[in-house]
Amino acid sequence: MFELTLLAPQALVEAVSDALADELDALSVSVEDADADTEAEEALFGEPGMAVTRTAWARSTLRALFEQREQAEAAATLLLAQDWAQGLHVQALEEVIEQDWVRITQSQFEPIAITPSFWIVPSWHEAPSAAQRVLRLDPGMAFGTGTHPTTRMCLRWIARQSDTAGGKRLERVLDYGCGSGILAITAALHGAASVDAVDIDPAAVASTKANALANGVTLRAGLPDLAQGIYTTVLANILATPLKLLAPLLCARLAPGGTLVLAGILPRQTAELQAAYAPWLTLGVADEQEGWVLLTGSAAASAGPAEPGSVRMTPA
Repeated sequence: MFELTLLAPQALVEAVSDALADELDALSVSVEDADADTEAEEALFGEPGMAVTRTAWARSTLRALFEQREQAEAAATLLLAQDWAQGLHVQALEEVIEQDWVRITQSQFEPIAITPSFWIVPSWHEAPSAAQRVLRLDPGMAFGTGTHPTTRMCLRWIARQSDTAGGKRLERVLDYGCGSGILAITAALHGAASVDAVDIDPAAVASTKANALANGVTLRAGLPDLAQGIYTTVLANILATPLKLLAPLLCARLAPGGTLVLAGILPRQTAELQAAYAPWLTLGVADEQEGWVLLTGSAAASAGPAEPGSVRMTPA
């Protein structure tokens, strides 16, 4: 295996990437900021809903993998010969040592303690002796392995409800934006009678179904229109911008007296989220970890939205 590394200006990134992948037999092509970790580093992509003004950095590093050295050399020669490729430079052509990438990836994931008794354990590890409840979850295509602070705060919240209320507060659960299904499966493991998990990504739905089966729990997983009726607990670990847009939808799914749990929020975004949900409920900070916050709110006992600005709900 051989890696060809190119330095390209912004205007050439798309054309060079397409040529490498579609015409020059590259096995894979990756693009990175050539100025990463310097004062010139640029952040191009933001939260969902934010406009993307550019699709490449001012200077990008392209890395293309080839099976044979001759293929990599031919690709570099052909690209540099094109009239439109002015400004493209070859930085390196190196052999890539074959490695057991599965083993290397697995070594990055260890059992994670959510509470002293509840652990996330990859399938290739033995469960710790202290683990009374275990969720088996392997890295996959969908977001949610339990390592990110937002996910861990949600998991901790679910586990604590079960520990303090015997699972009663988790009777009917909706996991909106389920990713790997980690929150939905955790709710099922902690006594929820009914769990629906939805996501706009079909790969996430498939991942959730597979992980639920591996953990021996029953839940329903599908696209967002699967969610029907009202739920005693609604969980959404996404990002601040989509959470603001989803306020009417999520609150409409919340049963009187039910609890809404939101994650993927930075402390500076707390006020924005509280304002967005104010017509329906009052959100409060329930947990903080590594620069992220968990917001929760309980619906009033009576149905129907409150007048904007009025206080009819209390933080959970």
